[in-house]
Amino acid sequence: MSDRSLSGKIALITGSNSGIGLGVARVLAARGATVALNSFSDTPEDHALAQEIAAETGADVRYIQADMSNADACRAFVAKAAEAFGGVDILVNNAGVQHVAPIQDFSVAKWDQIIAINLSSAFHTTAAALPLMRARGWGRVVNIASAHGLTASPFKSAYVAAKHGIVGFTKVTALETAEQPITANAICPGYVLTPLVEAQIPDTMKEYGMDRDTVIREVMLARQPSKEFATVEQIGGTVAFLCSSDAAQITGTTISVDGGWTAL
Repeated sequence: MSDRSLSGKIALITGSNSGIGLGVARVLAARGATVALNSFSDTPEDHALAQEIAAETGADVRYIQADMSNADACRAFVAKAAEAFGGVDILVNNAGVQHVAPIQDFSVAKWDQIIAINLSSAFHTTAAALPLMRARGWGRVVNIASAHGLTASPFKSAYVAAKHGIVGFTKVTALETAEQPITANAICPGYVLTPLVEAQIPDTMKEYGMDRDTVIREVMLARQPSKEFATVEQIGGTVAFLCSSDAAQITGTTISVDGGWTAL
């Protein structure tokens, strides 16, 4: 018997037309949730993806365009989804970008973009969603942070700052909703096998002169003790768990899905 434990719940997932966000969307839709997919683009392929997931799962899945670097667009995304579906129950803040450079060479424009998309967007969507969750008497905020929300790497100043900020913001959200049936938690993935990461493997093999298995273990997963990628399905399953009744008293914390990275 299939798990339809999220039937009747309305889930909004930012940055969800690929990678982790898409994996989360597929899992939540498969468990019966109504899902709003999102990204900054607005193509026929985006809307077709929503239709594909709807056909696969039987859930109501729609694509709503919104640029997560824009504060007004973040809030409008929540409002549009609420109008389309009749409310908001689950908010998954997943949208993110990356740029790597030494601090002294780090582009100001890139810094501003990363902070806007990876951190500020979660503030704007949460601020818009919480009143709607309170109105429905139930809510789950799940922020996709990173192992870099708990530790650091050189040359990733904006990303690390934003992900640490997401962890802190999650704690504040949890405290402000602690006496309501609303929880807020952050998931901290390590290296996740997404299509983007998969596409990097051949070039990395050439750069280091290694076979696929060796370059994955010794280069890409050098900091991940399990030497295995997490999967988007595992991240989706963790989100689904946090949305379950079993997780009703889990709030204001982080769950690492990082193969032991942050245990080092």
